[in-house]
Amino acid sequence: MAIVDVTIIPIGTNSPSVSSYVVNIQKVLKKYETEGRIRYQLTPMNTIIEGELPVLFEVIQAMHEVPFEAGLARVATNIRIDDRRDVHRKMEDKVKRVESQLDE
Repeated sequence: MAIVDVTIIPIGTNSPSVSSYVVNIQKVLKKYETEGRIRYQLTPMNTIIEGELPVLFEVIQAMHEVPFEAGLARVATNIRIDDRRDVHRKMEDKVKRVESQLDE
């Protein structure tokens, strides 16, 4: 299972606000989550997605397409992948691990 940090950056919008794009991207993620293929978490600066790597690449492509479908001609997508195969950890497990060490 991999964890991916994704940021979609619509370029050439008519407004500094990109919330409408974020909403439509979250709808794509919700569909994949409802199908049981991923888990995700929206943050103020990006989205974290958890799942099998081939599925995550499919999801990232679907996310990347959202601004194009809204009529934009340019989109930048930043991706960071954490693919650890020696243990099975969920995204919240990684946070709990650090928090537990803070308490020591």
